[in-house]
Amino acid sequence: MASINTTKIIATSKFNRFHLGLLLWSLLIIAFDGYDLVVFGTVVPLLIEEWSLTSVEAGAMGSYGLFGMMFGAIFFGTLADRIGRKNVIVITVILFSLFTFLCGFAQTPTMFSTFRFLAGLGLGGIMPNIIALLTDYAPQSMRNLLVSIVLCGYSVGGILAPLLGIILMPSFGWESIFWIAGLPLLLLPLMYKQLPETSSHLIRTGKKKELFAILSKVSPGSTFTASDEIVEMAAPETKVPIIGLFKEKRALSTIMFWIAFFSCLLMVYGLNTWLPKLMMEAGYALNSSLGFLIALQSGAIIGTLIIARLCDKYGSKKMLIPMYASGAVALTLLGFGGSPFLIYFLVAVAGAATIGAQNIVQAYVSQYYPAYIRSTALGMASGVGRIGGMLGPLLGGFLLSVSLPIQLNFIAFAIPGVIAAIALSLVPHKQTQMKVDKVLSESTRTDLSQV
Repeated sequence: MASINTTKIIATSKFNRFHLGLLLWSLLIIAFDGYDLVVFGTVVPLLIEEWSLTSVEAGAMGSYGLFGMMFGAIFFGTLADRIGRKNVIVITVILFSLFTFLCGFAQTPTMFSTFRFLAGLGLGGIMPNIIALLTDYAPQSMRNLLVSIVLCGYSVGGILAPLLGIILMPSFGWESIFWIAGLPLLLLPLMYKQLPETSSHLIRTGKKKELFAILSKVSPGSTFTASDEIVEMAAPETKVPIIGLFKEKRALSTIMFWIAFFSCLLMVYGLNTWLPKLMMEAGYALNSSLGFLIALQSGAIIGTLIIARLCDKYGSKKMLIPMYASGAVALTLLGFGGSPFLIYFLVAVAGAATIGAQNIVQAYVSQYYPAYIRSTALGMASGVGRIGGMLGPLLGGFLLSVSLPIQLNFIAFAIPGVIAAIALSLVPHKQTQMKVDKVLSESTRTDLSQV
């Protein structure tokens, strides 16, 4: 009989076929998540014309999906720590794929908004759980990198939405790009079969055989027998995981993370919804304006991958603060115009410093909190952030409706970047990681040999 420490086995494992499979599934799911989020910004100029909407009404329509995301992030993030992340991932994929697909059949703004809200429930719940599941099984030396690669899927989907819009909308109408969103429904059986359940949930529910089968894939060189016992760090028992976010001196960090998420998502969703329209107001054609949306997402991918490597070397907090600040500078300068090259460069920097920073901060939060409240931490931060996300489209719609100078529109979206930088600077450095190391050194034994 041997003592099996799953945390140590996973942390010291080498990247292999199991990790690659989990990475690819996560990347695919997040790519569709990004596609479904950005697709509204792609079609909003056409919806305004077809349904005779005002800018404020169009902004409100964009916020309905984000309103659903707020509830979805909080509810499904907390639920996953109780019923398992794999089950919640499947539920949320069904929600956001089905109802985004149905948006392509909406005949009225009310029907469209209802479908966007229901899709938003799934969109809000998927990101925290995918990140938490990937963090659960990633080798410790590669966690920032792997999470960041997966979160680039958001920008890949964000690029596909306007790109397919340019290709499909002239011939098949705006409805066609919503139909693409239904493709993940065809992959659900295979997805459910291949995605693993998190080790902490398997231990808690006594599924020792399934756990050992997964650990054999995580660490192919290890062997396990039915008589082996599991050694895990003690996780505080609580029926309300949210309370754990404020214990062990985590209250300040939790509040500051919420402020950072709120500010950054206000910028992200405000720009995703209104960047094409803002650039049209500045004198660019629709296709050129959609090109800026592609530049925004491309900048996010490049920024995420580069900063992720630097985060592994210097720490996430040290890299995120200047990222937020540079985003504020880039957005401010965008309002003053310039050569096409300069504008595309500033848009790419804005993408890296808003969407890219949001990707990195989620990877940071996923490692800042212990595993037993990881989904809850990400879900609550994302849920609070969605409030900012809802205000982004509304803010943009309001600013356009009052016909302010274009410079003030961009400055309004730059201010939250400064707030996010200040909030993150107040987060205690690696407070939780020291607590986790201490708990690991005092690990307790959970005997599952009778299971």
